[in-house]
Amino acid sequence: MIKPSILFKELRAEFLPASVMPVFLGAAIAYARRGAIEPLLFGLTLAGVALIHVGANVINDYFDDLSGNDPLNTQFVRPFTGGSRLIQDRLLSPRAVLTLAIVLFAAAIAVGAVLTAVRGPYIILLGAIGIASAVFYVAPPLNLAGRGFGEFFIGLNFGVLITTGAHFVQARSVSWECVLASLPLAILIAAVVFINEFQDMNADARVGKRTLVVRVGLRKASEIYGVMMLSAFVPAIIGAATGIMPRTTFLALGALPFALRAIAIARRKYGSPKELAPANALTIATYVLVGVLLATGYLAAR
Repeated sequence: MIKPSILFKELRAEFLPASVMPVFLGAAIAYARRGAIEPLLFGLTLAGVALIHVGANVINDYFDDLSGNDPLNTQFVRPFTGGSRLIQDRLLSPRAVLTLAIVLFAAAIAVGAVLTAVRGPYIILLGAIGIASAVFYVAPPLNLAGRGFGEFFIGLNFGVLITTGAHFVQARSVSWECVLASLPLAILIAAVVFINEFQDMNADARVGKRTLVVRVGLRKASEIYGVMMLSAFVPAIIGAATGIMPRTTFLALGALPFALRAIAIARRKYGSPKELAPANALTIATYVLVGVLLATGYLAAR
């Protein structure tokens, strides 16, 4: 039996806002357009998404240990990079971590089965993409992160698919408005993963995990990071300015100072793992705040 404190650390539950925010956004869009949400289905959606998210965290720990990546990583900065470290600290065995991941994914499938019974096979497709992306993010033979595709699939899952999926559960439809509204979160969660790769770069390179940061180097990566952070606000501006999204979604620009501060730190400290940590934290804060402000904008528009 895993102790609760160890379990919380292994799940890296502090990062659950990354998957919770797009569920709230998708539901807020549905509420703004329909005037109601179904609380039970909302709760099931949250549970299913959260289970896939923590399952991804756990299975990535297992495969990063198996590849030798985490054992070689000496420049990690907790809690942002380097995994949970529980296998390396011998607090959990690799087998226990793998078993936990399987249990979490099985629970997610059970929740997905209930939602599928109520809302149809589209839920199966979303869940299958989510679990496959979680497993093969670092697992062979796909190793998406190691092939430089990690940011794309994280953005697709934690931005577009969760937001539109949560909307579909409530409204039984997916709109282009919903896709556009999801893009700021998609880009920002990709930026979270991207900047977390800075501290992991040396260990990643040593085991052949050719992330985007490994491929372009830290200096170029810091420039790309700045473009990613600023471009995340563009869909919200376009959507609010054209009327595709409510004017109140201009509220998302309230997170811009956090993004600018993170960009400034990344440009100066990209080569210093510990001094870069505030940028890691600010990137997460920007993601969460944009999600809160977009959802608030939709709720205010009702």
